[in-house]
Amino acid sequence: MDDAAPPPDEGGRILDEPLTEALSRRYLAYALSTITQRALPDVRDGLKPVHRRLLYAMRQLRLAPDQSAKKSARVVGDVIGKFHPHGDVAVYDALVRLAQDFAQRYRLVDGQGNFGNIDGDNAAAMRYTECRLTEAAQLLLDGIDEDAVDFRSTYDGEDVEPVVLPAGFPNLLANGSAGIAVGMATSIPPHNAAELIDACLLLLERPDAATSDLMTKVPGPDFPTGGVIVESPASLLDAYESGRGGVRVRAAWTKEDTGRGTWRIVVTEIPYLVKKADLVAQLAELIEAKRAPLLGDVIDESAEDLRLVLEPRSRSVEPELLMESLFKLSDLETRFPVNMNVLDARGAPQVMGLKAALRAFLDHRREVLVRRARHRLADIEQRLHILAGLLIVFLNLDEVIRIVRFEDEPKAKLIETFEIDEVQADSILNTRLRQLAKLEEMELRREHADLTEERAGIQAMLGSDKQQWSLVAAGLKHVREILGPTTAEGRRRSVFAEAPAIDAAAAATALVTREPITVILSERGWIRAARGRIEDPSELKFKEGDKLAFLVPAETTDKLLLFASDGRFFTLAGDKLPSARGHGEPLSLVADLDDRVKILALFVHTPGRMRIVASRRGYGFILPEDEAVSFRRAGKQVLNVDEAGAGLCLEANGDHFAVVGDNGKVLIFPLAELPEMARGKGVKLQSYREGGLRDGLVFSAAEGAAWTDAAGRVRAWADWRDWLGRRASAGKLAPRGFPTTRRFKPG
Repeated sequence: MDDAAPPPDEGGRILDEPLTEALSRRYLAYALSTITQRALPDVRDGLKPVHRRLLYAMRQLRLAPDQSAKKSARVVGDVIGKFHPHGDVAVYDALVRLAQDFAQRYRLVDGQGNFGNIDGDNAAAMRYTECRLTEAAQLLLDGIDEDAVDFRSTYDGEDVEPVVLPAGFPNLLANGSAGIAVGMATSIPPHNAAELIDACLLLLERPDAATSDLMTKVPGPDFPTGGVIVESPASLLDAYESGRGGVRVRAAWTKEDTGRGTWRIVVTEIPYLVKKADLVAQLAELIEAKRAPLLGDVIDESAEDLRLVLEPRSRSVEPELLMESLFKLSDLETRFPVNMNVLDARGAPQVMGLKAALRAFLDHRREVLVRRARHRLADIEQRLHILAGLLIVFLNLDEVIRIVRFEDEPKAKLIETFEIDEVQADSILNTRLRQLAKLEEMELRREHADLTEERAGIQAMLGSDKQQWSLVAAGLKHVREILGPTTAEGRRRSVFAEAPAIDAAAAATALVTREPITVILSERGWIRAARGRIEDPSELKFKEGDKLAFLVPAETTDKLLLFASDGRFFTLAGDKLPSARGHGEPLSLVADLDDRVKILALFVHTPGRMRIVASRRGYGFILPEDEAVSFRRAGKQVLNVDEAGAGLCLEANGDHFAVVGDNGKVLIFPLAELPEMARGKGVKLQSYREGGLRDGLVFSAAEGAAWTDAAGRVRAWADWRDWLGRRASAGKLAPRGFPTTRRFKPG
């Protein structure tokens, strides 16, 4: 590079640096800019730069709540022209969100015109809508002209903008926030401002209060669209302590009787950030796809108030069961993530809990109070200084008049004669004749005394932490009166409840008529269900070369579990099985089964029951039957097996387990020696030099053991205790008379 020719004068600089270093440095600068200038809110006022600039620009335009509104285009133009060098669409979208009562818990912009709706429709163009500030926005801006916060230069250096707003209430938690930056994100739910202020007052009274104490004042979020929060208090406490978690919120609904034993569900509130039109479409799709068997129809009867009508498919369905099924299938229940990632007072990103966020807000309010007090003190000092000069006029009125009338340089003469400064001299010269009356002198002396007293009070306050915090509390109490629960905007909208203990899985069978059936499965995997009970299986017909493998009595409301030789369980609904007309259907139509996979067991699922599963290699465990249920076409892998495959699946209805291997050796051990597992390989049951596990038997020691011979006779096994041993040992040869098939039961 040393031999390279220097760049021409009109060219730029050429930097010689590694590409990775150049990219990393520039990407880091971009990431920091995104984090601090776009995505994360400030913990003190809860605003991102674009929102802060919008409110400040509207204040400069004098769009107070008691003033007439102006076109949104005027506001957006001022914001992008003075403070925010970005697209007008992004700025207008931010303005629209601040005006939506279904998006903001406490609206900061009072919008006039079409600002969108909960259906998800867009707002009208900015040239049609008008806006002004709300009372809540005024509380955030209160004191900004009194040196309450720092200002910085705008992007072009022609103006200044506030670094943060004074924030009269904890807006970060009151309105919440959401944003995605580079490598981090934030998601803060909205809360009730009155409850937050109560928590702040508690924190001022007891600085060592724990998060659980604060939750007596702030039990949880308060969403703009209401809804029912079903998150447990313990989960909410964990989220508030760590700053991370989630909140489950459901739609609010009521049962409406329509006469003659019929009814329908009326939804009046939906979860936060859910678009009503999308929700209706989602419910309609569930009906069309037959994924919501209890729901018959959905009707949107909303006008000004939200009203979604859900018609049940049958009046025999329980309303709670219908809603529980829809909560699991649709956005009638959502989980709002909690990730309280904010910028602290130094501008550094940090995840804060509830107490830390409120503490940061209170520290900010104290700083605002002190800065406003010092600003007021400076104004008082300046006014007292001027009053001292004005009082000289009344003490030396004739001389002052003479100087003003006859001196060529009255200002200089006044300064020289009465030893005053230029400010006082200008004030004297600007005094009108009417102000020289006796009453005006008395008023000036009264003002001087009042200001002197106020100055002493401010100086005492600035020297006392106790007085400062007392004034912070008084200010919060005043704000609580404006945003309190007695106001229309301040009342709590979201309520708390526990999710009812209803088995939502029962929704799939709630409309199924309960009838007895007999499930027939052939050796080649053809399945069918015959109505009623089959007493004589010999009358059943099968395809040529096929025969009966399993005959299971069941009911249409049952779930049937099928255990395959590759260790998978498949779940079949009793009402969905093909009829017994003909030979049925192959299992491959409802389950992903390979031709090489054999069916080892077929039985009716009983909730809470235990089963023993084991592989041919002699490994097994106790399986809770509920863990085997899965309606996935691919089934559920429960037993890990090799090429030898699975060996058996037995009901664990005893206290001892007998196993027999291909080598004819039998081993018995207590069932308690087997572990309970949801899936896996299991533990070794019996050792084999060659071959593997052939069969097993579960029995109770009190009742004794027995086996069934090829003729169907049950043979008692009186001396079974002679085969007791340690699990995983080889065992002893089977007793005399044991079936040559080396199985406890024919099959």
